[in-house]
Amino acid sequence: MSLKLILLLLGLSGGVGIAIGYFLRMLVLLGKRGSMELQIRKMMLDAEEKAKAITQEAEQKAKERGTELEREFKSRIADLKATEDRLVRKEEMLDKRQVNIDSEVSGIEKRSAEVQATKERAESLVIEQQQKLEKVAGLTAEEAKRDLIASVEKQNEESIESRMRKLEISGNERLEARAKEILTTAVHRLGNSVVSDVLATTISLPNDEIKGKIIGKEGRNIRAFERATGVDVIVDDTPGTITLSSYDPIRRQIARIALENLIIDGRIQPAKVEESVQKAEAEINTIIKKKGAEAAYNAKVQNMDPKLLMILGRLYFRTSYGQNVLDHSVEVANLAGMLAEELGADTAVARAGALFHDIGKAVDHEVPGTHVEIGRRILQKFNVDEAVIKAMQAHHEEYPYETPESMIVQVADAISGARPGARRDSVEQYIKRLEDLEAIANKEQGVEKSYAIAAGRELRVIVKPENITDLDARKLARDIADKIEKELQYPGEIKVSVIRETRVIEYAR
Repeated sequence: MSLKLILLLLGLSGGVGIAIGYFLRMLVLLGKRGSMELQIRKMMLDAEEKAKAITQEAEQKAKERGTELEREFKSRIADLKATEDRLVRKEEMLDKRQVNIDSEVSGIEKRSAEVQATKERAESLVIEQQQKLEKVAGLTAEEAKRDLIASVEKQNEESIESRMRKLEISGNERLEARAKEILTTAVHRLGNSVVSDVLATTISLPNDEIKGKIIGKEGRNIRAFERATGVDVIVDDTPGTITLSSYDPIRRQIARIALENLIIDGRIQPAKVEESVQKAEAEINTIIKKKGAEAAYNAKVQNMDPKLLMILGRLYFRTSYGQNVLDHSVEVANLAGMLAEELGADTAVARAGALFHDIGKAVDHEVPGTHVEIGRRILQKFNVDEAVIKAMQAHHEEYPYETPESMIVQVADAISGARPGARRDSVEQYIKRLEDLEAIANKEQGVEKSYAIAAGRELRVIVKPENITDLDARKLARDIADKIEKELQYPGEIKVSVIRETRVIEYAR
């Protein structure tokens, strides 16, 4: 009985213990759950506060940005309004000017019509009077003029000659003094070197074995080189040299640089040839661009198209009678600027016209026509000022002198080309020019002998005194000078001296 009771008590105590443990476990779980809910709620509250703060901050920034944009918008509206007002005022001024111009043009046209009518009435009166005089005299005006002049010349030949000589000496002295003063001032201000710059086409080789490498197996290297550069490579028996031949100076220079680089590298093959030519072309283009910009800067010519300066830079590789054409153009520009300052002409136009006067020579081997005509087309293509084109186009007298600047450019070009040491000529061309000078003089009637002296700068003509009078000698000198100007091309000027000498010889026995 006691055992059952004990077991029953033990069972009850175990059940009570389990119930108490479960209850305690439930209390712990409920406590933890309450703590987690509090934490979650706190986190939610914190997140709401942060979201609210971010929203407020964003609203504040948006409001400030909106205010700023509104201010910018109002400022731009004000600027546009001011610009519109200025444009309206300018348009009103232009309208007023146009009205004034139209009024002046109308007045000029009216005055021009009146002048023309007066001129026509005066001409008709002159013609009427002349017809009356011809009727009374029985001679035409031209016949009377010719007879009068012949009679006066015959009666007063000596006095006319004396007066002409005095006028010529007096006028020449004044003109020469003024011309020398202007030219001396300009030339002395320019201290450029006049050493000729000749770009060689002969390549020196370190040894004759390199010729074989340049030619290559069955000539493939030299053919690849000629195809890539467009020049002819002349390999002859001359030791240590190879000659490059081409009418295009740019191609010749590209070939020279490429071949020199290949010789230095030593690996000469078709692929290497093409690579070397491409590098040489890039180098030449860089030089052309640089030289064109430098020339414009040195000549004080501004605001020109870069492509036009690229064409100008090509003249660095062009020579004329041994004189570098680009250096010559810069020198002519500086001389023209100085002469324009002395004479009161437009310095900027004179400088630009002189700088571009030979630009046609940069492409004259590619484009048909004279270098003057080619230069005109180039400048017109790049919309260069018409005054500059007029200044450059007359330097070889292919076009008339339309402006003072055109005459200045011609004079500056002659100074640069004619100064001692500036240019060189071949013996054959030199002899031919002398022969042509003498041939022109020898064709004239009454000429006994002629001599071209002073390197072709002077032509002395000896005439037969029984056939040529002193007045005829003056006319003969002018005629020979005109024919030289029309038929020959030469740098500078040529002096024509006609010599008429009478000798009387007697013998005493």
